Amino acid sequence: MRRIRLRGRAWLAIGAVVLGGAGVITAASVASGPEGTASSAASKGPVKTKVDALALKGTGGERELPQQRTDAFGTLGVTWDDPKEELDGTVQLRVRTQKTGKWSDWFGIETHNDDAPDAGAESAGRGGTPPLWVGWSDGVQARVRSDKGAAGLPKGMKLTLVGESDKKSSVDVAMAPAAFAVDAEDTASPSADPTATSSPPSETTEPATTEPSTTEPSATESSAPASTAPASSSPPATSSPTASASTPPTSTVAKPPIVTRAGWGADESMREQTEPDYAPNGVQVVFVHHTATYNATTKSGDYSCSSSPSIIRQIYAYHVSQTWRDIGYNFLVDKCGTIYEGRYGGVDRPVVGAQTEGYNTGTAGIAVIGYFQTDKYVSKATPMTPQMLGSVSALATWKLGLKKIDPNPGTKSQTVNGKAFYPISGHRDGFATECPGTELYAKVPTIRTYASAVAAPTLNGVSGATLSGTSYYTKGTATVAWKESTPTAVIKRFEVLVDGKVAATAKATATSAPITVAAGRHTVTVRAVHMSDKTATSASSYSVVGDTTKPTFTTAPSVKIRNATVSSTSVPVSVTWKAADTGALKSVAATAPSTATFGPTTTSWSTTGKVNTAVTYGLKATDAAGNYTTASVSRTAAILQETSATKSGTWSTKSSTSYLGGKSYTSSSKNASLTWTFTGRSVGWVVSRASTSGQAYVYVDGVKTATVDLKTSTTAYRQTIWSKSWSTSAKHTLKIVVVGTSGRPTITTDGITYVK
Repeated sequence: MRRIRLRGRAWLAIGAVVLGGAGVITAASVASGPEGTASSAASKGPVKTKVDALALKGTGGERELPQQRTDAFGTLGVTWDDPKEELDGTVQLRVRTQKTGKWSDWFGIETHNDDAPDAGAESAGRGGTPPLWVGWSDGVQARVRSDKGAAGLPKGMKLTLVGESDKKSSVDVAMAPAAFAVDAEDTASPSADPTATSSPPSETTEPATTEPSTTEPSATESSAPASTAPASSSPPATSSPTASASTPPTSTVAKPPIVTRAGWGADESMREQTEPDYAPNGVQVVFVHHTATYNATTKSGDYSCSSSPSIIRQIYAYHVSQTWRDIGYNFLVDKCGTIYEGRYGGVDRPVVGAQTEGYNTGTAGIAVIGYFQTDKYVSKATPMTPQMLGSVSALATWKLGLKKIDPNPGTKSQTVNGKAFYPISGHRDGFATECPGTELYAKVPTIRTYASAVAAPTLNGVSGATLSGTSYYTKGTATVAWKESTPTAVIKRFEVLVDGKVAATAKATATSAPITVAAGRHTVTVRAVHMSDKTATSASSYSVVGDTTKPTFTTAPSVKIRNATVSSTSVPVSVTWKAADTGALKSVAATAPSTATFGPTTTSWSTTGKVNTAVTYGLKATDAAGNYTTASVSRTAAILQETSATKSGTWSTKSSTSYLGGKSYTSSSKNASLTWTFTGRSVGWVVSRASTSGQAYVYVDGVKTATVDLKTSTTAYRQTIWSKSWSTSAKHTLKIVVVGTSGRPTITTDGITYVK
């Protein structure tokens, strides 16, 4: 192995990582990943990480690192010499946030790390806390206190910082502060390589992908890129697990989209280049973890999903710095629901990880990126998104489906290393740890539910159809909408059922779908299909009626005089009709000579007619399905003033601009009469009214028809006070006779109006 000594007591190993004292460890360059991987990072090649280990100084039960500036880093943790030894005490840290230049408050880190290999399973050269993503920082301070007194701390304690080569510091400093730097000519280090040159190697950096793709991976999804690192004593990186790993069975459910290692920019030369370990009996249990990722300055577990690949790369580098063979988790999921391949070896193979110490063989670990509880260090936990929970559920049920294991049997049905577990369990079910956080752990039963079944959709309306009563009416097509509480990641599709048969299908993310129905009444429901093919149908249904029959006017439109104020140019008329539909009549609209819309039970329209002018009155009847029919009638309104009448008895003429034509007849003589002759189908008598007005008899065609009282509290002119209509036009006479009412005998008439 060719090693190059860098500043301080750290060594760059080409083909592997060697951790010495303070300094920089940079992964060697490797070739770009294969085509068809799930992220643009695959075409750019791996992203280089930087690992720096700063010794914690002190005696007895205390160790510390004074406040100092560093190169940019995002992840940190404390490690020590003996991986079997535990740190019984507290670790407190502060960081200088690169964005603001301000120092955070003191925050802690969990000291017990059971995200670790099983004893003897792989090299675990150093013990350590879990890696903690704290956001991009360029300064750090640390202090460790033992709970056991002066001799209670592990030996060789170091603060490990992980950054990336393309993330520059805001100041020109080396990762190792001057207090811990060693002369470059110093060869006293026991790890010094006499063949190494004193000048650091040149390196090229590759930018991190900013937003991973979630497209369906290709057939090369689980392969890693081949290494182009210089030859060394370590085996080269392989492009896929060796043939000795048995071919996995087909899962009972479809595999969700997974971003490959190449997709998140994994540097394959960093990991151990031996064949992965595989559980002989496959994966029996899936453990849910969290990565304890939070922003120390804002005390928030929230983060941008575009940072997820970088967070994963730094966890990877931290785990390898402990001389683990690879990243410990089998998979990682961010809050946006993106699934990432973790430990190398094939996503569909039972790769033994380093994620639940004591129970790594026969299990898979899914680490959710974030911090899922509030405590003295974090006041705002990572959002518990349905996308995240759905993706964890989809991944778990697919992984368990490779062994045809029910993800939610209701009992602890799976035994691993002598202990019974639910098929989907939280990390703390295997070990006394805070992982996966109180809030996420509380959602593990929900994850099991999502993994095994889908909730029934809730209907959310029908568009393209009209609701009338309790039914929707359509000419044949409509769009049915619904709501779904189960995350889309575990849904295979939705089905719209018409009379119990599938009429339309929609993708898992859809909330509506169009349907076509035949004539007649139908029952419509929506069914959700789980990725396991289990289904759930909406509890309620819609009545949808297919209707292609037009409405009818059962009574044709007619025009008649109505009681209202008359002018010399305009006569008040009423248009009447009756309309019906075999389904549901929605409305009747006036289309001419003006427009108006009426409800389905309305049968008349108050409008006017222009004097002595033919007017066409148009109507449109529309049913709830949108079918319509039209009808129209043309009529002429006319005025016959009082001078056109035949008089009997005493009448006098009154002049005023308030009267039609400026004049009217008035009489208080009992039995005085006026008779008009006209040809038409509707007639109205026009009068003036006041509090002293009297009464009159009305005769039509010689027959007494009504007694009309003209008295009113408010004086009014040109008022149609009485009217009568016929179905056809004919010649008629209208006679009015003064009653001679006691105390108010006078009547005043302005003539008649009629419809020709």
